[in-house]
Amino acid sequence: QVQLVESGGGLVQAGGSLRLSCAASGRTFSSCAIAWFRQVSGKEREFVSAISWSGVITYYADAVKGRFAISRDNAKNTVYLQMNSLRPEDTAIYYCAARPGVPSRRDEYDYWGQGTQVTVSS
Repeated sequence: QVQLVESGGGLVQAGGSLRLSCAASGRTFSSCAIAWFRQVSGKEREFVSAISWSGVITYYADAVKGRFAISRDNAKNTVYLQMNSLRPEDTAIYYCAARPGVPSRRDEYDYWGQGTQVTVSS
């Protein structure tokens, strides 16, 4: 079992930055791939980024490539999402998710956090 808690969301102006954190508990965290998804009310959940257990493999959605950076610190059981050059269209609830094995761009993850709200004002 892996429990995930997101933090770091908030209100920021366009062009600003936020860093989201996903803190995990559970002995298997270091062997899990972690992903970030986001969802706007009334729309489907959207893939944002993912990272392998080692941190060597990372994936990004085209919409965030070059602006967002995912990283992890297995000693702290935490994954980060650094978000720069934020745009109003980045406004959403951001969720982290975990799964054993390789990362995926699909929402095929076993464990999910409760989400953190990110609002970008224009």
